[in-house]
Amino acid sequence: MAVDQKLLEILACPNCRGDVEYIEEQDVIECRGECRYRYPVRDDIPVMLIDEAEKP
Repeated sequence: MAVDQKLLEILACPNCRGDVEYIEEQDVIECRGECRYRYPVRDDIPVMLIDEAEKP
């Protein structure tokens, strides 16, 4: 399974409020805004917590 497309449409980066993109091969949600944080996806659930993000 993958992250629900409708969920991806409403998600935004909690750090900079930028648009995000799901990178399925790496199981991450990546911010396309100015901060470029990468949030993990665990069991098809995005973990959109700034403390859990991989910073560039």
